[in-house]
Amino acid sequence: MAKITLVDDDENIVTSVSLALESHGHAVKAYFDGASGLAALENDPPDVAILDVKMPRMDGMEVLRRLRRTSDIPVIILTSKDEEIDEILGFNLGADDYIHKPFSQRLLIERVKAVLRRAGRGDADEAAGPAPAADAGARALKRGKLTLDPARHESLWDGKPVKLTVTEFLLLQSLAQRPGFVKSRDNLMDAAYDDQVYVDDRTIDSHIKRMRKKFREVDPEFDAIETLYGVGYRYRES
Repeated sequence: MAKITLVDDDENIVTSVSLALESHGHAVKAYFDGASGLAALENDPPDVAILDVKMPRMDGMEVLRRLRRTSDIPVIILTSKDEEIDEILGFNLGADDYIHKPFSQRLLIERVKAVLRRAGRGDADEAAGPAPAADAGARALKRGKLTLDPARHESLWDGKPVKLTVTEFLLLQSLAQRPGFVKSRDNLMDAAYDDQVYVDDRTIDSHIKRMRKKFREVDPEFDAIETLYGVGYRYRES
C-alpha cells in the first residue's frame, strides 16, 4: 500500500480517482486547492503526489516548483491534452510523469505503479519487481567526484549532496555506469521509464537540463554530462 496525495479542484475527478486508487489498496488524501495541497505535501510527505495544473489559490506548477525546493517525492501531473507548454514547464520543474485529461482509471493506476517501481516501492501484486534503484544488493557507484547510492537514493558530488528526483537519479545512474559510452535518448528512456510509459526526446532533454542545473549549484564547473547533438548523452570519463 502506498500513501498518495491527490490535489485537484474537480470534485468528480477527486472522487473517481480516489476510489480507483483505494480499490488497489492505496491510502489517498485529497485536497482541492494548491495551497492546502502544498502544505499537506510538506507536512506529511506521501509516496506519490498527483497534481492538477489549474487550481485555485496556487496552480500545480507553483506547487511543484515550491515542493522541489525540499522534496524529491515522485510527482505525476494532470493536464489538458492541448496544454503542451505546461508539459514542457512541468518536466523542467521536476515532474516525473504526465497524464493528459481525459484519462482512464486503468491508465492512472498503471502510471502510479510505474512511478512506485521507479522509486523503489513496487506493488505486492506486480510481477515486474523493483526498479534498479531499489535493488537491495545495489552498490554505491563512484565516478570521480560523483557518488550514487541506489539503496539510499543518495547522490553526492565531491561529498556534497545533490537532491535528485527518481527519474533524474535513474538517468544519471544509467549514464555513470558506463563512462565514455554514448546513451541515446531511447536508451535513457528504457533506463528511467517502464515499457508502458511513452515519453518523447524533449522529456529526456528536460530532465538532463534540470539535473545539470542542480549539480552546477554545487559546482559551477560541473561538466560531467556531455551532449552529443543528434546522438544522445554520455558521462565524461574522469
